[in-house]
Amino acid sequence: MNPKYSLWALSWPVFIELLLQTLLGTVDTIMVSRISDEAVAVVGFANQLFNALNTLFMTIATGAGILVAQRLGMKRGEDARTIAIMAVSACALVGMALSVVLYAFASPIAGLLNVSDELLPLWNVYVSHLGGGMFLTALIAVLGTVIRNTGNTRGPMYISIAMNVIHIVLNYGFIFGALGLPKWGLLGVTVSGNLSKLFAAAILLYLFVFAFERTIRIRDFRVFDAPLFKEVLKIGWPLGINMSCWVFSQLAIYAFLADLGDKELAARTYMNTLESFCFMLGSAIALAVQIQIAHLFGAGRIREAYRAAYRALAIGLGFVAACALLLFLFGRPMLGLFTKDGEIVAMGVSLLGLNLLLQPGKMLNMALGNSLNAVGDTRFTMYISIGSMSVIATGCSYWLGLHAGWGLIGIYCCMIADEYVRGILSLIRWRGKKFLLKGSGSGAQGRFEAAPAIHL
Repeated sequence: MNPKYSLWALSWPVFIELLLQTLLGTVDTIMVSRISDEAVAVVGFANQLFNALNTLFMTIATGAGILVAQRLGMKRGEDARTIAIMAVSACALVGMALSVVLYAFASPIAGLLNVSDELLPLWNVYVSHLGGGMFLTALIAVLGTVIRNTGNTRGPMYISIAMNVIHIVLNYGFIFGALGLPKWGLLGVTVSGNLSKLFAAAILLYLFVFAFERTIRIRDFRVFDAPLFKEVLKIGWPLGINMSCWVFSQLAIYAFLADLGDKELAARTYMNTLESFCFMLGSAIALAVQIQIAHLFGAGRIREAYRAAYRALAIGLGFVAACALLLFLFGRPMLGLFTKDGEIVAMGVSLLGLNLLLQPGKMLNMALGNSLNAVGDTRFTMYISIGSMSVIATGCSYWLGLHAGWGLIGIYCCMIADEYVRGILSLIRWRGKKFLLKGSGSGAQGRFEAAPAIHL
């Protein structure tokens, strides 16, 4: 195997990127908390909305990324290049449309999501201004995804680090009126966010131009290959529905929390920040193994692709379990960094034990789900997401959290059950090898039996 497609080479830059994003995101949350707990609640709620809308362009970006890795494994570099160019053009158009909608209709969207009157002024500022830069988010997502799937995970890592450092420095200036900048509070958060994203999008575009054997020119963005784009959508639309199920279930959960009260909403936002420390390495490993398996699958190395999923799962489970235990032991003082409200801290502490169960389930789901996606079995992950997230993550959360009166604890229990149901079903599907062998041709079974084991 090309060394740049080993699990270690693919995962450590993604991990560093996620780690620094998480650390800087934590600092960002602490800064916003100095404005008010209401501002934190707005940021947490609005970010769930942004995540939901992101699926509209991530459908194309993720499908294109998988196909780019597969085509490079097949030694069909020109196809990979064409797929990447079409994905960037399509995502840019979708991002522009979202920017217009969010900027113009922030208040009507707030009404649909039951945002309280107390939070509405902050909501309008945050959603209209940061949402107006959604096209930058779309460009960063598709460019970073395509570049990573060529095996270059370091470039996006360095750019992400620089983007987040710029964001934090500008946040400090615009929130508190430091560094000679105006004191704009939550508006300053949106300005710093858009400026840092503009920087990242420009540098990623430069890397993208040289990501393939043949340099990409401006005129190349006019290219459109209908059969290849159809393949992107064939893999991408189930992924888009899969991601939509997750983000819309999270959006619904945040709406349930808003009904419970602003303190519950703030507590969930703070815990979400802390939990990201647990699964960031698991996420890096899951993303890396998706790229690795897609490349191996494209090259017809079936047995190596099959075993790579289990190796990644074992490594990921060890790390997320250790991180969840550390958070359980030191979570209370960490929550105290965000807020001095004892009631909010108590709510967060009550969730730390449940997080010990949640994180291994997330790792199981991420590793096996990404493995299935890498070989093109995206409809299966879509079907189980529709069923589990609608019934367990959303429906049962409403029943236990609101109707039965379990509150935040009940909602967390439903989130845990959802992760394990999807993870176990994905494991059963992967062990069956049905799509893995079918998708690689009639000689796949023989190659599966004869190929050597994969090495890290």
